[in-house]
Amino acid sequence: MNRTEELYKLYLGHPQVFTDTRSPVKDGIYFALSGPNFNGNLFAQQALEAGAAYAVVDQELTLKDERIIKVADALKALQELALHHRKQLKCKILAITGSNGKTTTKELVASVLKARYQTHYTEGNLNNHIGVPLTLLQIRQGIEIAVIEMGASKPGDIKELCDIAAPDYGLITNIGKAHLEGMGGYEGVVQTKTELYDFLKANSGLVFVNTNHAVFTTKAEGMRQFTFGTSENNEVVGVFEGSAPFASLKWQYCKKGQAQFSEWQHVRSQLIGYYNFENILAAAAVGCFFEVPVQAICKALEDYRPQNNRSQVLDTGKNILIMDAYNANPTSMEAALQNFALNEAKEKVVILGKMMELGAVSAHEHKRIANLAVGLLDTTVLLVGDLYTEIPSGVQHFKQTDDLALWLTAHPLKGKTILIKGSRANRLEQLSSLL
Repeated sequence: MNRTEELYKLYLGHPQVFTDTRSPVKDGIYFALSGPNFNGNLFAQQALEAGAAYAVVDQELTLKDERIIKVADALKALQELALHHRKQLKCKILAITGSNGKTTTKELVASVLKARYQTHYTEGNLNNHIGVPLTLLQIRQGIEIAVIEMGASKPGDIKELCDIAAPDYGLITNIGKAHLEGMGGYEGVVQTKTELYDFLKANSGLVFVNTNHAVFTTKAEGMRQFTFGTSENNEVVGVFEGSAPFASLKWQYCKKGQAQFSEWQHVRSQLIGYYNFENILAAAAVGCFFEVPVQAICKALEDYRPQNNRSQVLDTGKNILIMDAYNANPTSMEAALQNFALNEAKEKVVILGKMMELGAVSAHEHKRIANLAVGLLDTTVLLVGDLYTEIPSGVQHFKQTDDLALWLTAHPLKGKTILIKGSRANRLEQLSSLL
């Protein structure tokens, strides 16, 4: 029996895994992960004292305890344990990635699949080389479908996650200007995201292809696929019907080999903007492929409410906030601004935070987005962050969110519809108490 098999035997008796002693799991297994600014090995004793059954470490400790298990690399041990568990599971796995909308799409897809299947899906944003193994280790026997979100910041990341999760199906939401610094430009983003296609092609998997994006139809040639989009030659066809402020659409399903489409189905979502149209349509397509009844699909899509500062509409009693402050890149910023320009509110304000990980194009993209905001919207534009170095005339700029908070305290806003958009590092959600 090798070390992974030994760990798996312990895991079967204690099937909960954690890596953060600030949120210990009683009777679980603690993996002591380390990084540039932390060393999880130093917290092994704390984990055991908090009730962990075992602690997996990769350094020699002065603490002597039979519950401490020494491995060569704790992260690799966690990933290999997750892969071993994956091989024992009977469920199908659908992997979802993309530059924008992957978390929303993951949650929409899971909502649809839960209407018919025992479904497990990634919690929050656990989508990296640590989060995906933790998600896999949460899957219990009896789960029929698991929806795994996969994020990437550099080439090879999606391949690594596929090698751990071994997905049967894949969906890429879109490809945009995200993580350009680590990816080496847009082509690097394409290469990295379509590593999911590469894995599925090599393993006879199936891809859900949004044919509105030519890059996907090209990359998916010769693969097993299920298509969706706005043209009639797709298996699921969608038509955007408006956003006031929530996206509404109609869609229909045509099974392969049948000339007639089903009746049009109408969905009034609780998601902001045209940019969520394709995310909703993707979830409908996945539901059709897995034979979820169309009425159940529509109900799941209409019942879904966004959380975690992702396109949330909040009525504070003073203003209407469109809170989209979880993440941002030039592509999602542009989409949010274009959608906000269509909003019929009489008095609008835009608060934009900085965008992270753009590398050499950062200054250019921040300037472009600032100018786009001014050009699209004849209204107040407030910029936050030191990456905005060229400020358009008439726009107020604040080095950090705390500075804007002080300004809002002195200049309270009322009766406004306010778009708040920026990367998580800005902490723009903290402004909601002042708005």
